[in-house]
Amino acid sequence: NMTIISRLKLGFLAVVLAIPVLPQQIVLAGEEQRAPPQARTAGTLGPQVMRAISSIQELMQPEDEEDEPDLAAAKLELDELYDRRWERMNDFEKQTVLNFYTNYWLTLENYPEAINTFKQLLEIEALREDTRLRTLKSLGQLTAAEELWQDSILYYGLWREASLVEDDIVYRGLSYAHYQADEFTEALPYWIDYMELLLQRYEESLLPVEVDGVLQPAEPQEFPLGRDDYSYLNGLYFTLEDFPNALELTKTMIMLFDNQTDWMNLSAIYSGLDDEERRVRSLNVAYLKGMIEDENRFLNLGQSMGGIDVPLSGSKIIVDGMEKQIVEETEDNLVTLAQMHLIGADFEGALGPARRVAEMSDSGDGYDTYGYIHYALANYQDAADAFQMAVDKGELSNRADTLLFLARSLIELDDFEGARNAAVDSADAGSESEQRSANDYIRFIDSTEERFTIIEERKADAIDFYRPYPSLLE
Repeated sequence: NMTIISRLKLGFLAVVLAIPVLPQQIVLAGEEQRAPPQARTAGTLGPQVMRAISSIQELMQPEDEEDEPDLAAAKLELDELYDRRWERMNDFEKQTVLNFYTNYWLTLENYPEAINTFKQLLEIEALREDTRLRTLKSLGQLTAAEELWQDSILYYGLWREASLVEDDIVYRGLSYAHYQADEFTEALPYWIDYMELLLQRYEESLLPVEVDGVLQPAEPQEFPLGRDDYSYLNGLYFTLEDFPNALELTKTMIMLFDNQTDWMNLSAIYSGLDDEERRVRSLNVAYLKGMIEDENRFLNLGQSMGGIDVPLSGSKIIVDGMEKQIVEETEDNLVTLAQMHLIGADFEGALGPARRVAEMSDSGDGYDTYGYIHYALANYQDAADAFQMAVDKGELSNRADTLLFLARSLIELDDFEGARNAAVDSADAGSESEQRSANDYIRFIDSTEERFTIIEERKADAIDFYRPYPSLLE
């Protein structure tokens, strides 16, 4: 709903991603829990009911603040009054007695009995309209406390049918009850209405007020919506996979609260929208703000930087995580770091982590990678040494390939015999296609050695042919 999102941005002007648990405190009748009702005049309560109610009230709420309430005695007198006179009571007397019962049960936090009593209140024909509304709202709250979600929805709905105005507690209660009943689509509009209502009241409170015929600026008011309110709405958008609205709301939350979770949610939303570049960039901003504090996100961001063609920035992020001891220097993580350097053609930078992987690895694959990096840097002696260590360590993923690269390194060192032996071993270890490659390379070694021998012979002949002239000084 783009209207609510636009209005929620008012919060940014005013105060310039689990789903939160809503407040569970029960506020009966939309306000504070009521104290036991005061005894009325004889015109509304009969003399006998009046005396009994006065006694019960004294037991439940003694005039002397140092005296402890005697709820057990109050309950006995209530039961006696109910049994003795209920059928002869007028509607107001019944309402008064039931009000004492509800306060008794609520004091004991016995919500099921309180619910039954409130239901009995609704059966009184001459129940005042304001009392009926308070009772319906209380039933909505109490049934929610007992996780009777459909009952809560029912009573809140009856309240709305009977009321001429809307109420934020009712909106909130309806949304939460629908949410708990897995009715997420129904929960969403009630929560939007709840937030809209609070915003409307807030906007009205900012209007100038007239004092003695002169308009005066309104007193500053605290913004009525907290981060939990926004988070609940965002949780509904996520649950309903409404990512466009979740995106706009999350941006607003970032402006308002600059919270780590919201930055993480922003990245997740871009992922849901298949916008990889913005996903990575938003996560990178969170990293630059110091909001990434776990290994998985460091590694995810580092590797993702390679996906948007900035792998060396990704390698710096992973190194930073290791220096902060957030990213553990395990074999897998060091492999990832080396790969980021390789993707960025930073072979020198890849040497360090590749060497450590080679030392840690149970197989020779680590030395194979280390050798390849040296080979790419034309460090042929180091490459040959590394490839030989890989062969000696064993457990290679592709022994034939490692041996062929050993041959390539040795031929660069003019070690034709060693290169030939490595190529022969490669042919023996490889598949049919690898055997062909190795045999082709053996022929290359032979021809190269032949050319090398011819050149060396011609060099020797040239040395014998040319004699230096005698010195002119002799």
